[in-house]
Amino acid sequence: MEVILKQDIAKLGKAGDVAKVKDGFARNFLFPRGQAVELTPASLQKLEQEKQRLASQKERLRAEAQQLKEKLQLLSLTIPALVKDGETEALYGSIAAADIAALLKEEAFEIDKSRIMLAEPIKALGIYEVPVELHPEVEAKIKVWVVKK
Repeated sequence: MEVILKQDIAKLGKAGDVAKVKDGFARNFLFPRGQAVELTPASLQKLEQEKQRLASQKERLRAEAQQLKEKLQLLSLTIPALVKDGETEALYGSIAAADIAALLKEEAFEIDKSRIMLAEPIKALGIYEVPVELHPEVEAKIKVWVVKK
């Protein structure tokens, strides 16, 4: 029996794939759990429509991320921080992704701290370019100025 998978199943295929399985496996396992539907012309047509809808939704999200990237590229954040001593310019504490996310929120950009790709926290004064992943295909760089308080 041929079925269309509704979700990823190990050793069988990914969601949207057509897989050939034994009748009993399909009727007793896949169908009751909602993991697959029988391959019919109607289900195949529905699958194609769903793929087109998902592709257009994915493209729309990528376009929105691209617009947000253009706005973020123009943005420059200034973070005042306490300095241990003037010579080394080392900070008390550090600037983390959560701090940058809070500043972005003040600037009316709702970006989760997990999207801010800081390799390690900022521990010195200076100018940094911080990458922000807006979409799997779109990454923006924000300029962050860490200045003496």
